[in-house]
Amino acid sequence: MNIKATLDRIPGGMMVVPLLLGATINTFFPNALRIGGFTEALFVNSSSTLIALFLLIAGTQITFKTAGSSVGKGVTLLVVKWAIGAALGLVAILFADSSGLFLGLAPLAIIAAMTNSNGGLYIALAGQYGKEDDKAAYPFLALSDGPFLTMVALSIFGAMGFANGMFSPMAFVAVLLPLIVGVIIGNLDRSLAEWLHKGSDKLVPFFAFSLGMGINFSSIIQGGLGGILLGVLTVLLTGGIGYLLFKAIGWNPIVGASEGSTAGNAVGTPAAIVAANASFGPIAEIATVQIAASVVTTAILLPIFIGFLSKRLEKSGGVEKYNQRPST
Repeated sequence: MNIKATLDRIPGGMMVVPLLLGATINTFFPNALRIGGFTEALFVNSSSTLIALFLLIAGTQITFKTAGSSVGKGVTLLVVKWAIGAALGLVAILFADSSGLFLGLAPLAIIAAMTNSNGGLYIALAGQYGKEDDKAAYPFLALSDGPFLTMVALSIFGAMGFANGMFSPMAFVAVLLPLIVGVIIGNLDRSLAEWLHKGSDKLVPFFAFSLGMGINFSSIIQGGLGGILLGVLTVLLTGGIGYLLFKAIGWNPIVGASEGSTAGNAVGTPAAIVAANASFGPIAEIATVQIAASVVTTAILLPIFIGFLSKRLEKSGGVEKYNQRPST
């Protein structure tokens, strides 16, 4: 059987196929792998640990000469993604109908889904198409996790005023530390860095499967067409604009598009918002299911979109011409 060759022919195959396989099992046989022991530890609960190890290994490939580019790419993606989600959310607030929806979408769902990205999906795609400093940009994107950026946007719009203190700097340090350890190891011993790097790609299908075990296809049904539309817009707008911006700067545009997703933890954002401001209660339920549908939709659509962009890029030299450039 040519399993690897088949996966290599599928856009983002090493990521998307295990992820969809995990989501299928979780949807139809949710308890099949939740039997405790090593089985559940590896196939259900391993994503955070494996992603942390992936980051550490990525850090070993970063010399002090390339660290600046990682910061630049991470901060650029974070700001652009937030700006797009916040701007479209503001439009939705201004033009919402009597039920509080805009084109069937809850403004709260738009902001939460578009400003919060799937870090595991970004790392997998950046790992397949980008360089080490592209993967190392991830910790800066971790600021989008949870309700923080949604609260910032809503406070700016005058909807509420409690953004201060909602984000713990220690949470960012906790994400950044594995990368820092990797950078230290890599700069102390290049031979050890090279040895570790040989195993990094092997981690991708395993943490992808684990991420899939947190996805249920019924979310698309519950979220309805509005949730699917939200997922499509998230991919096309945040991913598409990221692609164009990175290409204009001279960075790998595929990496810029790899932020066009919604993270699973965004599903909890409406509840957090309501806990801080009960006036959002009436819209919280539909916002939650629409965000959940966006999570599933973007997880499926983004790798396909990336594959399409990659093929178009091949006409002008492909991602290799960007990956061969020295990091600045």
